[in-house]
Amino acid sequence: MKNIDTKQQNNTTIKGKVLLVGAGPGDPELLTLKAMRAINEADIILYDSLISDEILAMMPQKSTKICVGKRCGAHKMSQIDIQKLLIASAQKYKHVVRLKGGDPFIFGRGGEELEYLQAHGIDVDVIPGITAAAGCAAAAKIPLTHRQYGNALMLDSGHTQFGDFEPSQNPTRVFYMGLKQAGLITARLLSDGLHESTPVALIANGTLPNQEVHSGLLIDLPILAERYSASGPALIIVGEVASFAAQNQTQMIRQAVA
Repeated sequence: MKNIDTKQQNNTTIKGKVLLVGAGPGDPELLTLKAMRAINEADIILYDSLISDEILAMMPQKSTKICVGKRCGAHKMSQIDIQKLLIASAQKYKHVVRLKGGDPFIFGRGGEELEYLQAHGIDVDVIPGITAAAGCAAAAKIPLTHRQYGNALMLDSGHTQFGDFEPSQNPTRVFYMGLKQAGLITARLLSDGLHESTPVALIANGTLPNQEVHSGLLIDLPILAERYSASGPALIIVGEVASFAAQNQTQMIRQAVA
C-alpha cells in the first residue's frame, strides 16, 4: 500500500478531483453505472468498512486502495484525518474516489467532507447511492411510502456525535411534487413553528443536464415555486441543510467569474 504525505501543501499543487461516491447497501448490482465508472477510473479509492467484500473485489488492481472505515466504537482514522488524506490524495492523484456505504449525504458525513474539501479549493462531485433505508426496505418488500398508510417520510439517526440517542430536532423535510401546493406547505410549516427564515431549496430535474436549483427562505417558497421555469419533476427541501444550495450556487458564480 502506498504512503501518502498528508502535510498541507499550497493549493497550486492540486491537480485532482474528489468524487464522493455512494456504494449502496452492499449488493454490487445496486451500484449505479456512474459509481462503477468512477471506481474503474479511480487512481486511488478511500473506502469505508461497510463496503461489501463483493464490491471490494470489483475494484481495479491499478488503483491504490486505503480503508479509512469507521464502525461504532472502532475507528481506523478520525474524520479530520480522513479529510486531510483526501486533500493529500487530490494533490497527488487525478481521480480520487471516496467510496461510502449507502449514500454519501444520508448519515454518511459526506456533507462534512464536501465542506472541508471545498474550503481547501478541491474540486468535488457527488455520485449518489441507494441509501440503506431504501435498499433494505425494498429487500424486505416494505414500502417506505404508501398512500393508504401515511404521506410523510423522515430519516432519523439513532446515534449522535455525543454518542447518545436524541429525539429528532429541526428535521429536514422533503416534499415530492409540491410545487402547486407550495403556498399551503409554507403556511402549514409556519403554523407548526418553523421560522420564516428557514432555508429552502427547490430542485428541478435533479441529476439531469438541465437541473435547476432555486434557493431561498421558507417565507419565499411560494414565490420560488411560481418562478420555477423548467419542466419535469421537482423536489422541495426545507431545513438548515437547504442552505448548501445557496453556498454552492455562490461558489459556481465565483468560479465562472474567475
